Amino acid sequence: MAIRIDEVRLHHLRMELVHFFETSFGRTYTREIVLVEAVAGGVSGWGEVTCGEHPFYNEEWTESAWLLLKNYIVPPALGREFESAAMVGAASAGIKGHKMARGGFEAACWDLEARLKGVPLWKLIGGGARREIPCGVSIGIQDSVRQLLEKIRREVEAGYQRIKMKIKPGWDVDVIREVRREFPSILLMADANSAYRLSDIEHLRRLDEFGLMMIEQPLAHDEIIDHAELQRALATPICLDECIRSAHHAEQAIRLGACRIINIKLGRVGGFTEAIAVHGVAQRNGIPVWPGGMLESGVGRCHNIAMATLANFTLPGDISAIRIYWKRDIIDPWVEVTPRGTIEIRDDPGFGWPLDREQLAAVRVREETLRPR
Repeated sequence: MAIRIDEVRLHHLRMELVHFFETSFGRTYTREIVLVEAVAGGVSGWGEVTCGEHPFYNEEWTESAWLLLKNYIVPPALGREFESAAMVGAASAGIKGHKMARGGFEAACWDLEARLKGVPLWKLIGGGARREIPCGVSIGIQDSVRQLLEKIRREVEAGYQRIKMKIKPGWDVDVIREVRREFPSILLMADANSAYRLSDIEHLRRLDEFGLMMIEQPLAHDEIIDHAELQRALATPICLDECIRSAHHAEQAIRLGACRIINIKLGRVGGFTEAIAVHGVAQRNGIPVWPGGMLESGVGRCHNIAMATLANFTLPGDISAIRIYWKRDIIDPWVEVTPRGTIEIRDDPGFGWPLDREQLAAVRVREETLRPR
């Protein structure tokens, strides 16, 4: 079934977090999110651009994504017929970087194709290896260790299978020691978001004593070679995040021994087509993967759920209950986690959860419709 993109609507949302979320990049209180609505034959597919409000995670931010979508990514696809959503990315292949903006549009087209075919998105992408996906939760840097321990206790009691805590210089070894003292047996990992340098190797080696599942992205976003040197010095597995923007990057990292685990973020790699390719590279090389999160709305979260049903997503990911992050979401019902620490997938067409149109309108601050010229 060919897809002809009749029009695309861009939605700029402003959504308040329940609690600030802090990483080594800084604190976030409110998310500025771009949703992409791709329309064909009166049917809409939805995608989310997962970049932050500032160009700190990568080169993208909300305003850059809006301009790229409006002026470069969407226009070449309008009015064209594509054999499938997997072909849409080629229309913007000449753009260097900006994969989150491109990926948001591509994800909308995958959702659109699934809805046109009347199948769930997870089935269209070749997923379905499991009916329930294992869930972890990501906890940002807190104002105090006590506050961190309280948050961890609450999520462990809620059933989450893995706890991820953000770290940075000055909030790492001593804090993790306190966490381990309080929770000696939980699955625990640390996410550095590129906060360290290779010269910190002896300091990072101290993390080996805590039995962490992994240390995520300790060094810079473009330092695959340095990560290989660091991994040789550590017993703890390194998981790469920001370094892996393509299947080729995954191949390079694995060949160099730069990681033992890979985090796949749908936006970071540019959408489902490349995410499936990264997943395949890792699977063929015996490297487990898990789905990362970017404080998405329900739309992006549901896309992550579909992706996590692919066979090699064997580790609990950053897909958690909506209540942890949002005062109110734009899907209804909300994504919930079972007492087993899992999310059950749904069989509805597309990403599977209904949009809350009233709430979508309430948090929308800008909208624009793009049509063929």
